[in-house]
Amino acid sequence: GDRPLDRMQRLRDLLAGVDAPAVHWQVSADLRPTPGGDRQPWLRLDLRARLPLVCQRCLEPVSVPLDLRRTFRFTSDEAAAAAEDVDCEEDVLALTAPLDLAELIEDELLLSLPLVPVHGECPVPLPVALGGGDASGAQPRESPFAGLRALVGPGSRGGAA
Repeated sequence: GDRPLDRMQRLRDLLAGVDAPAVHWQVSADLRPTPGGDRQPWLRLDLRARLPLVCQRCLEPVSVPLDLRRTFRFTSDEAAAAAEDVDCEEDVLALTAPLDLAELIEDELLLSLPLVPVHGECPVPLPVALGGGDASGAQPRESPFAGLRALVGPGSRGGAA
């Protein structure tokens, strides 16, 4: 199915504010046998989305593609999930209430966001310091501490007598 990103409140607050498309998701579930003979529920979740985030270099919108495949194994309680999650490749979750698939989708998108979204090459030129000035040709600013030397005196090292 498809779920509009603007219906995911926690994720929506992190988006760049441009038109947010939908996330495409596909889910499959099955019961797999365990060594004890019981059957344990498993879920596979595939997500594809292009998230409009803010580039942290130029502060313009950047479209970040996400293509995720997650596998979950369910246990009966939180203690078992915590104990088993340490040694497995799949995520282990406690299935103590009906599964909220919309919340799981939003959680996985949030966990997959880049720490610092940036363009490969920003569309807006960034100011770059070259030879003492910046790209606009402005001269470097005087140090805010330059005036202190005149106040202290030329031979003083700043120590008290």
